[in-house]
This record gives sequence, structure tokens and C-alpha cells, in this order.
Amino acid sequence: MKNIYGLSVLGLLLFACNVEKTKSLEAIMESNDLQKIRIKRVEIVAKQQEISEKLKQLDAKIAILDTTKNVPLVTTFIVKKEVFKHYLELQGNVSTKNNLVLFPEYSGILKRVFVKKGQRVSKGQTLAKIDDGGLSQQLSQLQIQANLAKTTFDRQERLWNQKIGSEIQYLQAKSSYEVQVQAVNQLKQQIGKTYIRAPFSGTIDDIITEQGSVVNAGQSQLMRIVNLDDMYIETSVPERYVSDVTENKSVEVEFPILGKKINAKVRQAGNFINPTNRTFKVEIAIPNKDKNIKPNLTARLKINDYTNKKAVLIPQSIISENANGEQYVYVITNKDITNNGVAKRQIVTTGRTQGDVIEVLTGLDGDIEIIKEGARSVRDGQTVEVINFKDDDNETK
Repeated sequence: MKNIYGLSVLGLLLFACNVEKTKSLEAIMESNDLQKIRIKRVEIVAKQQEISEKLKQLDAKIAILDTTKNVPLVTTFIVKKEVFKHYLELQGNVSTKNNLVLFPEYSGILKRVFVKKGQRVSKGQTLAKIDDGGLSQQLSQLQIQANLAKTTFDRQERLWNQKIGSEIQYLQAKSSYEVQVQAVNQLKQQIGKTYIRAPFSGTIDDIITEQGSVVNAGQSQLMRIVNLDDMYIETSVPERYVSDVTENKSVEVEFPILGKKINAKVRQAGNFINPTNRTFKVEIAIPNKDKNIKPNLTARLKINDYTNKKAVLIPQSIISENANGEQYVYVITNKDITNNGVAKRQIVTTGRTQGDVIEVLTGLDGDIEIIKEGARSVRDGQTVEVINFKDDDNETK
């Protein structure tokens, strides 16, 4: 009780002194005496310098005693083993083996065109007819001669079977008939070349030569037929991936112009390395039910050339390299309840990269705490403070 009373009295005295000093300062200033005002200012400046010097001494002592002042702040994450899929990114063009420009096998006037642009046709359907230049009439004449040769041969054969006539007469009749049959078949083949037939089922994409035009065998383009059912993408893959990019490998296909993505597989991987650019061809079959994927369309490909089901992945940005060319990261050891721990340098070897992450092959196992932000500003053995926070999903960053 006495202590409380004493403190109260002391407080009143200090307050009274301050009030008195304030009154004294006001009195000096009201006196308008320049000499007194200057003397008072010198007194106040001296006290200010004394207080500033004492503050410096206190700060120096605090800096010595406060061990947490120079502890760097870092964020960390826990390494987990997860599935790592590496993708080889390439560009390719859409193709189809059923994309063909038809040429005539016979020269003459394009007499009839039986189809229109955009028309669906079946395999073997007649698309156009070239004037045969009188071959049909020649066929009729040959057919008559062939019929006569057959009648002669049949009669001679009956006589020969009855042992009537000579063998030479029989053989001559047979030979004459066979010659006429071959002549008829050859002429039919020639006339058959005047018909343009669909080599496969598809759509007439373009009529190049109009009806009535003169066409030349193997030179004049008649029309284009396309089938969009069996579409595929062809691309060139560097030879170093010859063991990784094989048949049935998964591929992510993107068509930027269509804004479309599909999943596909490698249908065929070439066995020939092009000596000019050291690449091999790869074909990826693609479905085309809605028929909006066209030949020569550009596609972006991501081919899964490597998969590790238990990979250790870390950001590439936290990896440093020492003077010996070794890569390292910092892990947290001896962490206490105040989230203070020791940064330890850990040598690692790395593998493939994908985006912003890299695969660690050796040096790290699962459930190790690694420094993320601040990794490049700490030293081996330095005490650090971990300031991880939780996001909206309550996941530790």
C-alpha cells in the first residue's frame, strides 16, 4: 500500500515538473527576450543529443541479444512421389491415303461426267466416260468373228471326237477361236479404260476438267475424290527418340484453328532414318466422325515418350549449381515448434523437365521438406524461419 502511495506521489511530482517546465517555456517565449530564448534552445538541444546517444546504446545491445533478428524467412513444401509423364512436343499435318486426283488412262474427248462436286460415291461407281473413238464398233465386229470361230471350232471338235478329219484341222480351228477370244478381251480392256471409276468410296471434292474437253492419258487431271474416314497425322521425330516413340504410345492432339483437342495413339513408327535431317516418320490415327478435320490441317502433338509412376518432382527455379557443376537444393532439418529450422544443402541429380518442374533421380525421397521461396538467399547450416501459409483449399504452400 505504501509502494502504491509512493508511486502516486512520484507521478504527481513529475507531472507537476512538466507543467512547471511548460509554463516556464511559455513564460520565456512571452517575455520576448532573445537572449533567454536562445539559452533555452541550447538546453533543449543538449537534452535531445543525450537522449539520441542513449537510444543508440540501447539499439546496439538489443542487436547483440536478439538472436531472431537476422533469421531469414522462407517457404517450404513437402516432396511427394507422383506420376510423371514427359511429352515430346511436335507439329504435324493431317493426311489421308484416300485423297486422290484421278487421271485418264485413255486419250480422247471427255464425253460424259456423271457426278457433281460434293457428291458421295461408292467404290467402283462410274464417274465419267471418254469417247472411245469407234472401239465399240470394232468390238462388235470382233465379237461376230469370235462367234464364227467358236462355231467352226465346235463342229471341228465334234468331228475330231468321231475320228473324222485330221488333227491339223482341229488344231487350226481351236487356235483361230482362241485368237479371236483374246482379241475381244483386249479390246474390252481398252474400252474399259474409257470409263473413270471411283477407286474407293468417298466424296467428289472437285471437278477439274469439264465435260467436252479433250483429255490426255496420264496427264489431264479429271477430278479429286476424298474420303475423310481414315485420317491420320504425319510428323517427323528426331532419331534420339527412336526407342521412346513407338507404336501405341499415347498422344495429345490439338487443332489450334478448330479449338479442338483429342487423345490418340501412335499407329505406325517408321523404321527408316532420313539421312538428311536425321528423323523418322510417325503416323497417328485420328477419329473424324463430324468430318471437320481436313487434309493438310496443322496439328500440335504431345507424344508421351516417358512415364515414371513414382517420380520426385520439384520446381526448376529452386535448383542451384556449385563450382563443381553439382546441382543442389536446400532442405529443412531440426525444425522446432516455433517453425525455426536449419537449412541443409542437398546434392541431387535431375532427369527430364516438363513445364516448370523437373524430375529428381537421386538425392531426395518422399516426405522431405524443401525450401521454395528464399532458396537462393540462404546458406548451408543457416537457421531459417518457415512461414508457410494455407490457401483457400487449406493446402500448405
